Amino acid sequence: MPNHSAKMQKKEEPQNQDWDDLRFFTAVAEEGSVGAAARRFAVDHSTILRRLARLEEQLEVRLFDRFQSGYQLTKEGEELRELMLPLAEQIDAVQRHMAGRNAELSGPIRLTTTDTLLHGLLAPLLVRFRILHPGIQLEVVVNNGFLNLTRREADLALRPATHVPDLLVGRRVGTLRTAPYASRAYIERARQQGIDPRDWAQLDWVAPGDSLAHLKQARWLHDHVPPERQVFVIDTLLGMLTAVRSGMGAGMLLQLLANGLEDLVPLAAPDSALDTPVWLLTHADLRQVQRVRVLSAFLYEELSAHPALRPAG
Repeated sequence: MPNHSAKMQKKEEPQNQDWDDLRFFTAVAEEGSVGAAARRFAVDHSTILRRLARLEEQLEVRLFDRFQSGYQLTKEGEELRELMLPLAEQIDAVQRHMAGRNAELSGPIRLTTTDTLLHGLLAPLLVRFRILHPGIQLEVVVNNGFLNLTRREADLALRPATHVPDLLVGRRVGTLRTAPYASRAYIERARQQGIDPRDWAQLDWVAPGDSLAHLKQARWLHDHVPPERQVFVIDTLLGMLTAVRSGMGAGMLLQLLANGLEDLVPLAAPDSALDTPVWLLTHADLRQVQRVRVLSAFLYEELSAHPALRPAG
Protein backbone atom coordinates (compact mmCIF):
# COMPACT_ATOMS: atom_id res chain seq x y z
CA MET A 1 0.00 0.00 0.00
CA PRO A 2 1.49 3.40 -0.91
CA ASN A 3 2.90 5.76 1.67
CA HIS A 4 0.40 8.48 2.51
CA SER A 5 1.10 11.73 4.26
CA ALA A 6 1.06 11.85 8.03
CA LYS A 7 -1.30 14.80 7.76
CA MET A 8 -4.11 12.77 6.17
CA GLN A 9 -3.57 9.83 8.54
CA LYS A 10 -3.55 12.07 11.58
CA LYS A 11 -6.76 13.84 10.58
CA GLU A 12 -8.64 10.76 9.51
CA GLU A 13 -7.99 8.46 12.46
CA PRO A 14 -9.72 10.41 15.28
CA GLN A 15 -12.70 11.49 13.25
CA ASN A 16 -14.68 8.21 13.28
CA GLN A 17 -16.28 9.21 9.98
CA ASP A 18 -19.86 8.37 9.18
CA TRP A 19 -19.75 5.55 6.61
CA ASP A 20 -22.36 7.32 4.52
CA ASP A 21 -20.03 10.31 4.12
CA LEU A 22 -17.32 8.01 2.77
CA ARG A 23 -19.78 6.13 0.55
CA PHE A 24 -20.98 9.41 -0.95
CA PHE A 25 -17.38 10.59 -1.40
CA THR A 26 -16.52 7.36 -3.22
CA ALA A 27 -19.58 7.63 -5.45
CA VAL A 28 -18.78 11.21 -6.50
CA ALA A 29 -15.17 10.21 -7.13
CA GLU A 30 -16.30 7.33 -9.36
CA GLU A 31 -19.15 9.12 -11.13
CA GLY A 32 -17.50 12.53 -11.49
CA SER A 33 -20.68 14.40 -10.54
CA VAL A 34 -22.94 14.97 -7.57
CA GLY A 35 -26.06 14.33 -9.64
CA ALA A 36 -24.96 10.86 -10.69
CA ALA A 37 -24.01 9.97 -7.12
CA ALA A 38 -27.39 11.19 -5.87
CA ARG A 39 -29.18 9.00 -8.43
CA ARG A 40 -27.11 5.99 -7.37
CA PHE A 41 -28.29 6.29 -3.76
CA ALA A 42 -31.77 7.71 -4.52
CA VAL A 43 -31.12 10.77 -2.36
CA ASP A 44 -31.45 14.48 -2.93
CA HIS A 45 -28.64 16.42 -4.61
CA SER A 46 -28.36 18.63 -1.49
CA THR A 47 -27.80 15.58 0.72
CA ILE A 48 -24.65 14.65 -1.22
CA LEU A 49 -23.37 18.23 -1.08
CA ARG A 50 -24.04 18.45 2.64
CA ARG A 51 -22.24 15.17 3.37
CA LEU A 52 -19.21 16.15 1.24
CA ALA A 53 -18.99 19.51 2.99
CA ARG A 54 -19.10 17.78 6.37
CA LEU A 55 -16.39 15.31 5.36
CA GLU A 56 -14.15 18.10 4.09
CA GLU A 57 -14.74 20.12 7.25
CA GLN A 58 -13.90 17.20 9.52
CA LEU A 59 -10.77 16.28 7.57
CA GLU A 60 -9.83 19.95 7.10
CA VAL A 61 -8.99 19.39 3.44
CA ARG A 62 -10.62 20.06 0.07
CA LEU A 63 -11.36 16.75 -1.59
CA PHE A 64 -12.69 17.96 -4.95
CA ASP A 65 -12.18 20.79 -7.38
CA ARG A 66 -15.56 21.87 -8.72
CA PHE A 67 -15.71 22.55 -12.44
CA GLN A 68 -18.64 23.05 -14.82
CA SER A 69 -17.68 19.77 -16.43
CA GLY A 70 -17.81 17.88 -13.14
CA TYR A 71 -15.94 17.10 -9.93
CA GLN A 72 -12.22 16.27 -9.99
CA LEU A 73 -10.30 14.89 -7.03
CA THR A 74 -7.68 17.10 -5.44
CA LYS A 75 -4.35 15.64 -4.30
CA GLU A 76 -5.91 15.05 -0.88
CA GLY A 77 -8.98 13.52 -2.48
CA GLU A 78 -6.84 11.09 -4.45
CA GLU A 79 -5.04 10.24 -1.22
CA LEU A 80 -8.30 9.47 0.56
CA ARG A 81 -9.51 7.35 -2.35
CA GLU A 82 -6.30 5.30 -2.21
CA LEU A 83 -6.78 4.83 1.52
CA MET A 84 -10.28 3.58 0.77
CA LEU A 85 -9.27 1.10 -1.96
CA PRO A 86 -8.36 -1.81 0.36
CA LEU A 87 -11.75 -1.36 2.03
CA ALA A 88 -13.76 -1.26 -1.20
CA GLU A 89 -14.64 -4.92 -1.14
CA GLN A 90 -15.75 -4.75 2.50
CA ILE A 91 -17.78 -1.61 1.86
CA ASP A 92 -19.49 -3.22 -1.14
CA ALA A 93 -20.31 -6.22 1.04
CA VAL A 94 -21.75 -3.95 3.72
CA GLN A 95 -23.82 -2.12 1.11
CA ARG A 96 -25.16 -5.39 -0.27
CA HIS A 97 -25.96 -6.57 3.24
CA MET A 98 -27.70 -3.32 4.17
CA ALA A 99 -29.60 -3.25 0.88
CA GLY A 100 -30.88 -6.75 1.60
CA ARG A 101 -31.72 -5.76 5.16
CA ASN A 102 -33.55 -2.65 3.95
CA ALA A 103 -35.46 -4.68 1.39
CA GLU A 104 -36.59 -6.92 4.22
CA LEU A 105 -38.11 -3.95 6.06
CA SER A 106 -41.79 -4.44 5.54
CA GLY A 107 -45.16 -3.71 7.01
CA PRO A 108 -47.33 -0.65 7.48
CA ILE A 109 -46.42 2.68 9.04
CA ARG A 110 -49.17 5.16 9.94
CA LEU A 111 -47.92 8.72 9.80
CA THR A 112 -50.06 11.58 11.01
CA THR A 113 -49.46 15.16 9.92
CA THR A 114 -51.28 18.31 8.84
CA ASP A 115 -52.46 19.02 5.32
CA THR A 116 -50.07 21.98 5.25
CA LEU A 117 -46.96 19.93 5.99
CA LEU A 118 -48.04 17.14 3.66
CA HIS A 119 -48.52 19.62 0.82
CA GLY A 120 -45.46 21.75 1.49
CA LEU A 121 -42.86 19.25 2.73
CA LEU A 122 -43.67 15.58 3.09
CA ALA A 123 -45.02 14.25 -0.20
CA PRO A 124 -41.73 14.16 -2.19
CA LEU A 125 -39.80 12.85 0.83
CA LEU A 126 -42.20 9.94 1.25
CA VAL A 127 -41.75 9.04 -2.40
CA ARG A 128 -37.98 8.83 -1.89
CA PHE A 129 -38.44 6.75 1.25
CA ARG A 130 -40.64 4.28 -0.63
CA ILE A 131 -37.96 3.91 -3.31
CA LEU A 132 -35.45 3.01 -0.61
CA HIS A 133 -37.84 0.69 1.25
CA PRO A 134 -40.37 -0.80 -1.17
CA GLY A 135 -41.61 -3.32 1.38
CA ILE A 136 -43.12 -0.64 3.61
CA GLN A 137 -46.70 0.53 3.14
CA LEU A 138 -47.32 4.14 4.16
CA GLU A 139 -50.65 5.35 5.47
CA VAL A 140 -50.93 9.09 6.04
CA VAL A 141 -53.58 10.38 8.41
CA VAL A 142 -54.22 14.11 8.00
CA ASN A 143 -55.13 15.40 11.42
CA ASN A 144 -54.45 18.67 13.21
CA GLY A 145 -54.38 17.21 16.73
CA PHE A 146 -52.28 14.81 18.78
CA LEU A 147 -55.20 12.60 19.80
CA ASN A 148 -54.65 9.74 17.39
CA LEU A 149 -50.92 9.49 18.26
CA THR A 150 -51.32 9.49 22.02
CA ARG A 151 -53.93 6.74 21.66
CA ARG A 152 -51.42 4.74 19.60
CA GLU A 153 -53.59 5.03 16.48
CA ALA A 154 -50.53 6.25 14.55
CA ASP A 155 -46.85 5.35 14.65
CA LEU A 156 -45.23 8.66 13.85
CA ALA A 157 -46.29 12.32 13.75
CA LEU A 158 -44.92 15.38 12.00
CA ARG A 159 -46.63 18.53 13.15
CA PRO A 160 -46.19 22.10 14.30
CA ALA A 161 -46.51 22.51 18.04
CA THR A 162 -45.46 24.93 20.74
CA HIS A 163 -45.79 22.25 23.40
CA VAL A 164 -45.35 18.48 23.02
CA PRO A 165 -47.85 16.32 24.91
CA ASP A 166 -46.66 13.97 27.63
CA LEU A 167 -45.79 10.40 26.60
CA LEU A 168 -44.54 11.53 23.19
CA VAL A 169 -40.85 11.58 22.33
CA GLY A 170 -39.07 13.03 19.36
CA ARG A 171 -36.95 15.80 17.92
CA ARG A 172 -37.53 19.30 16.66
CA VAL A 173 -36.73 19.46 12.94
CA GLY A 174 -37.11 23.19 12.34
CA THR A 175 -39.39 26.19 12.55
CA LEU A 176 -42.26 27.43 10.41
CA ARG A 177 -42.16 31.17 9.69
CA THR A 178 -45.14 33.39 8.98
CA ALA A 179 -45.41 36.71 7.11
CA PRO A 180 -48.18 38.91 5.65
CA TYR A 181 -48.80 38.45 1.93
CA ALA A 182 -51.19 39.79 -0.67
CA SER A 183 -51.70 39.07 -4.34
CA ARG A 184 -50.39 41.50 -6.91
CA ALA A 185 -53.93 41.88 -8.24
CA TYR A 186 -55.30 42.80 -4.81
CA ILE A 187 -52.53 45.34 -4.15
CA GLU A 188 -53.25 47.01 -7.48
CA ARG A 189 -56.97 47.10 -6.72
CA ALA A 190 -56.32 48.61 -3.29
CA ARG A 191 -54.13 51.33 -4.77
CA GLN A 192 -56.83 52.17 -7.30
CA GLN A 193 -59.17 52.66 -4.33
CA GLY A 194 -56.71 55.08 -2.72
CA ILE A 195 -55.52 52.59 -0.09
CA ASP A 196 -51.85 52.45 0.84
CA PRO A 197 -50.91 48.72 1.12
CA ARG A 198 -48.66 49.67 4.05
CA ASP A 199 -51.73 50.76 6.03
CA TRP A 200 -52.80 47.29 7.10
CA ALA A 201 -55.86 48.52 9.00
CA GLN A 202 -57.35 49.65 5.66
CA LEU A 203 -56.79 46.37 3.85
CA ASP A 204 -59.22 43.47 3.58
CA TRP A 205 -57.90 40.39 5.37
CA VAL A 206 -58.33 36.64 5.06
CA ALA A 207 -58.63 35.23 8.57
CA PRO A 208 -58.33 31.72 10.09
CA GLY A 209 -61.61 30.16 11.24
CA ASP A 210 -62.62 28.86 14.65
CA SER A 211 -60.81 25.54 14.22
CA LEU A 212 -57.58 27.54 13.80
CA ALA A 213 -58.28 29.94 16.67
CA HIS A 214 -55.36 28.47 18.64
CA LEU A 215 -52.84 29.60 16.00
CA LYS A 216 -50.62 32.61 16.51
CA GLN A 217 -51.89 34.04 13.22
CA ALA A 218 -55.40 34.21 14.69
CA ARG A 219 -54.18 36.07 17.75
CA TRP A 220 -52.18 38.46 15.59
CA LEU A 221 -55.24 39.35 13.51
CA HIS A 222 -57.30 39.85 16.66
CA ASP A 223 -54.70 42.32 17.97
CA HIS A 224 -53.86 44.18 14.74
CA VAL A 225 -56.82 44.08 12.34
CA PRO A 226 -60.29 45.55 13.02
CA PRO A 227 -63.04 42.89 12.90
CA GLU A 228 -64.78 44.63 9.99
CA ARG A 229 -61.65 44.28 7.86
CA GLN A 230 -61.55 40.49 8.37
CA VAL A 231 -63.73 39.90 5.34
CA PHE A 232 -63.12 36.22 4.63
CA VAL A 233 -62.81 33.49 7.25
CA ILE A 234 -61.73 29.94 6.40
CA ASP A 235 -60.72 26.97 8.50
CA THR A 236 -57.55 25.69 6.77
CA LEU A 237 -54.17 27.26 6.11
CA LEU A 238 -54.22 25.93 2.56
CA GLY A 239 -57.62 27.56 2.16
CA MET A 240 -56.18 30.86 3.38
CA LEU A 241 -53.44 30.59 0.78
CA THR A 242 -55.98 29.98 -1.99
CA ALA A 243 -58.13 32.92 -0.89
CA VAL A 244 -55.17 35.31 -0.74
CA ARG A 245 -53.91 34.18 -4.16
CA SER A 246 -57.41 34.73 -5.55
CA GLY A 247 -57.32 38.40 -4.47
CA MET A 248 -59.71 38.22 -1.52
CA GLY A 249 -57.35 40.26 0.66
CA ALA A 250 -54.12 40.13 2.59
CA GLY A 251 -53.32 37.21 4.88
CA MET A 252 -50.81 35.94 7.41
CA LEU A 253 -49.41 32.95 5.51
CA LEU A 254 -46.75 30.36 6.13
CA GLN A 255 -43.59 31.02 4.14
CA LEU A 256 -43.54 27.28 3.50
CA LEU A 257 -46.63 27.73 1.31
CA ALA A 258 -46.27 31.27 -0.02
CA ASN A 259 -42.59 31.73 -0.82
CA GLY A 260 -41.76 31.47 -4.48
CA LEU A 261 -45.31 32.07 -5.74
CA GLU A 262 -45.00 34.82 -8.33
CA ASP A 263 -48.54 36.09 -7.85
CA LEU A 264 -47.96 36.85 -4.15
CA VAL A 265 -46.07 39.77 -2.62
CA PRO A 266 -44.77 39.76 0.99
CA LEU A 267 -45.94 42.89 2.79
CA ALA A 268 -43.29 42.58 5.51
CA ALA A 269 -40.57 40.28 6.80
CA PRO A 270 -41.56 37.27 8.89
CA ASP A 271 -42.60 38.08 12.44
CA SER A 272 -40.53 36.00 14.86
CA ALA A 273 -43.41 36.15 17.37
CA LEU A 274 -45.35 33.92 14.96
CA ASP A 275 -42.63 31.27 14.61
CA THR A 276 -43.87 27.73 15.29
CA PRO A 277 -41.60 24.73 15.97
CA VAL A 278 -42.08 21.56 13.90
CA TRP A 279 -41.65 18.25 15.70
CA LEU A 280 -41.13 14.67 14.57
CA LEU A 281 -42.73 12.56 17.28
CA THR A 282 -43.62 9.03 18.25
CA HIS A 283 -44.90 7.20 21.28
CA ALA A 284 -42.12 6.06 23.63
CA ASP A 285 -43.12 2.41 23.19
CA LEU A 286 -42.61 2.57 19.40
CA ARG A 287 -39.01 3.84 19.35
CA GLN A 288 -37.61 0.32 19.00
CA VAL A 289 -39.83 -0.72 16.07
CA GLN A 290 -37.30 -0.93 13.25
CA ARG A 291 -39.41 0.38 10.39
CA VAL A 292 -40.61 3.33 12.51
CA ARG A 293 -37.06 4.09 13.57
CA VAL A 294 -35.82 4.00 9.97
CA LEU A 295 -38.54 6.37 8.72
CA SER A 296 -37.97 8.69 11.66
CA ALA A 297 -34.22 8.88 10.99
CA PHE A 298 -34.80 9.48 7.27
CA LEU A 299 -37.31 12.28 7.84
CA TYR A 300 -35.21 13.93 10.51
CA GLU A 301 -32.15 14.14 8.26
CA GLU A 302 -34.12 15.46 5.29
CA LEU A 303 -36.31 17.92 7.20
CA SER A 304 -33.62 19.34 9.48
CA ALA A 305 -31.76 20.50 6.35
CA HIS A 306 -34.84 21.52 4.33
CA PRO A 307 -34.62 25.13 3.02
CA ALA A 308 -38.32 25.72 3.70
CA LEU A 309 -37.80 25.32 7.45
CA ARG A 310 -35.78 27.65 9.61
CA PRO A 311 -33.15 25.53 11.44
CA ALA A 312 -34.20 24.47 14.92
CA GLY A 313 -31.23 26.24 16.51
